[in-house]
Amino acid sequence: MYYGLYLSAAGANAQAQKVEVLSNNLANGNTAGFKRELALLEARDSEAIERGRASRGSRTQDDVGGGVRMGRTATDFSPGTLQLTHIPTDLAIESRDSFFLVQRGDQKLLTRAGNFHVSSEGLLLTQQGDSVLSNDGDPIQLDPALPYQFASGGAIEQGGSRIEIGLMQPKSLRDLEKVGDNYFRDKNRATPAAPDEERRIRSGYLELSSVNPVEEMVELITASRAYEANVRIIQQHDTATSGLISRMLRA
Repeated sequence: MYYGLYLSAAGANAQAQKVEVLSNNLANGNTAGFKRELALLEARDSEAIERGRASRGSRTQDDVGGGVRMGRTATDFSPGTLQLTHIPTDLAIESRDSFFLVQRGDQKLLTRAGNFHVSSEGLLLTQQGDSVLSNDGDPIQLDPALPYQFASGGAIEQGGSRIEIGLMQPKSLRDLEKVGDNYFRDKNRATPAAPDEERRIRSGYLELSSVNPVEEMVELITASRAYEANVRIIQQHDTATSGLISRMLRA
């Protein structure tokens, strides 16, 4: 009886974690360049198998399922829709595997969010106030008194000079991990620059969030109902156990 209770508790816990992931996706439905997270659930082996006391396929009472658990989360790097904003400092990357290079403290991070702005000192900054870097790894510094324009090939031209915007292309998207504020860190640390043919940036456009609110809401409702179903089973086990104890005490 308690084994069933533990299975239901594990299922409720896994669905609760999935609800958190889906809720975070929905909360970032309007965040530029946001990449949705996928909650990956996996079947558990029985406790006896996990502890090495039994093996899979033995067809004994120790070879029953151990319920479900949250395995991990994975980022869906599908590109979002490009929206015309007419704001020159809004930049959108057309290549799905490339990222802007930014500096936060002593860390060089990656982002797809191109809603930048130029500070009063002439620095190109992210919405969080972090510096956007050039292809050489230096902060992009402009003269605020002179006009500038974004040229083809992901560059900024001002007063006869040309600055290449830092555009990086990780060896594998699986090596990226989220670090908050719509930033990613490359586990390999040395992220190669995007090749010239992949330096396709649109000025006056923003890449929107890749979250589909309708799909996320449907998944959220499904996960919530699965959570409630597991909780009801836990309550049924608790009621049955209480009744059994009461009968034993009366006897």
